[in-house]
Formats: sequence, C-alpha cells, structure tokens
Amino acid sequence: MLMVTTVVNCTGFYCKNCICTGFIDQGILIQNKGGVSMKRNDLLLAVFVMAIWGFNFSMIKMGVTNVHPLLATAARFSLAVIPVIFFVARPNVAWRYLVSYGFVFGVGIWGMASWSITAGLSSGLSSVLLSTNVLIGMAVGVWVFKESASVRKLMGAMLAMCALAVLVSAATGNVTVNGVILIMVAACSWTLMGVIVKASKTTQAFAFNVWGMLFAPVPLVLFAVMLHGDQIIWQAIEQWDWNATIAVLFQAYPTTLFGYWVWNKLLIQYPLSTTAPLTLLVPIFALISGYFMYDEVLSVAQVVASVLFLVGIGLIVKPAKTTVRPLREIKTID
Repeated sequence: MLMVTTVVNCTGFYCKNCICTGFIDQGILIQNKGGVSMKRNDLLLAVFVMAIWGFNFSMIKMGVTNVHPLLATAARFSLAVIPVIFFVARPNVAWRYLVSYGFVFGVGIWGMASWSITAGLSSGLSSVLLSTNVLIGMAVGVWVFKESASVRKLMGAMLAMCALAVLVSAATGNVTVNGVILIMVAACSWTLMGVIVKASKTTQAFAFNVWGMLFAPVPLVLFAVMLHGDQIIWQAIEQWDWNATIAVLFQAYPTTLFGYWVWNKLLIQYPLSTTAPLTLLVPIFALISGYFMYDEVLSVAQVVASVLFLVGIGLIVKPAKTTVRPLREIKTID
C-alpha cells in the first residue's frame, strides 16, 4: 500500500508559508476551501449586502450634511455596539488588539472616509478610491512581509494606478485635494487594520469586530473636540435632524451588524475565488446611488477610468489556483 501525504501551497495575502489559501476581509483571515459554486439564495444575499455597502456611502453623505463627520461616525459605532455587545462573548485576544482595531477601524477608516465626503469628494468616488487599500495591502505584503506578487497582480496594480491617475486628474468638481488625502488615509488604515487582526490571530470574526468597535466612539469624539473645541458637540446636538438619525441608523444596523454578520458567514462557507470578486460591486452600487440621490455625474474619462480601476483591482484580488503537490511518500507493508 502506498500512502501519500499532500500539502497545499498558499499564495494568499498576509498568509505566507502556511497550509491554506487565505485572505483578509475587514482584517479577518478566512480559509479558502477550494472551488465551490455559490447557491442562488446565498448569491442574492451577497449581492444585497454589496448593495447595502454601496448605498452606505450615500447615507454617509446624508448624515454629515449638518453634523461633523467624526461625531456622526461616533454615533454610528455607539449604536452598532450597544446593546449587541452584551450578548456577544469577548474574543480570546489581548485588549491591545481590540483597542487598536477600534481606533483604526473607527477613526482611521470610517472617520476619514466620512470626512473626505464633507471635504468635497463625491460619495461614489470615495467608495472607488477607498478600494486603493488593495494596492496598499499588496505593497505592504511585498515590501514588509516579503511576499511574492504574480505577474497578474503586478499588471493589475499598474492598470489600477494608471486609472487612478486619470480618475483624479479628470476631476469635474467631484474631487478635491483634501478629499483625496483623507480617503487615502482611510485606505492606508484599512491595510493597518489587516495587520492588527493578523497579529491578534483571532478566529472569532464577528465578536472581534463588535468588541473592537467598542473603542471607536471615544477617540472620534475626542478628535473632533481637539480640532474644533467642545462647542462642536453642542453644535451637533442643535443641528441633529431626521436625516442624520436615518443615516446613522442605516450605518449601524444594516451596514455594520447585518452586513458583516452575513458576509462573515459567507466567507466561512465559500472560497475566496467565489466571494472576493463580489466586493467589486460595492463601488458600482455607490456610484449608482450617488447619481440618483445627489446627481453625482462622472465625466466620460472618469467612467472609463473607474471601470479600468476596478478591473485592475479585480486582477489583484482574484486568487491563484490552489495547487496540490506530493510532500513525501511512505511505503508500508500490509
């Protein structure tokens, strides 16, 4: 009898020299189980979540019309955490990971993304430009973690960067320097968030997300007070309206709790090759909702650049095929 032990080669981001193909979505490492087709109901549910996340950028714009973006974001995470946190056990990780995750996820990503919209960046383009976190993550993986990048990934990165340059240079009033800087900070923070969760070695995605968000509201409020003084809080209370309430509720519950709960379940059930491409629908839904809600119109050059940018990102996130090779052969006698 001939016994053959096999090992699977890993080529996933932030997952080097291990026996899986993994990836990080919202910073959570998920194992790739191989080629599995998504069931129709699950596919419809996944597309629905992508639509929610895309529409969320328009809701962010609605919420920050009269309320400072940092305070609106603080309200979002406060509602997302309480009272859910009382029903979710704390993940088995050190507190420093939860605190740093909450700060980066709250202030670095969504605080800056919301602020970029008030700084003049359209809600649709803010979603597109936030996708540059894939480029930044690839650069960090190659330069810091010494990971290899395939020709396909390099071609995708070059295409995305060229498209990004056209997208920004062809501005028609929907792009500002401050807005681009803030959304780039958010994109960099997204990569940092992935590093934090990787270091924590957590396997409890939803619990880690909920408990990490506990540490997001306070830094957001303190940052707003540092910039504008405590009068910014009273100003937010005075100017708070139904638009802000609806926007914050949408961001807290459908977007954050429902969206990530569904998405994490799908990530566990299906491989990267099935789930990752679906995230490219988020900027598309964001552009569509921005057009219908706020008459955000892109120039022809920006439309073409946006499509090419998403194609480039798609080449990067598309995983390499899993390969199996013999590790060793052990002969035994029956």
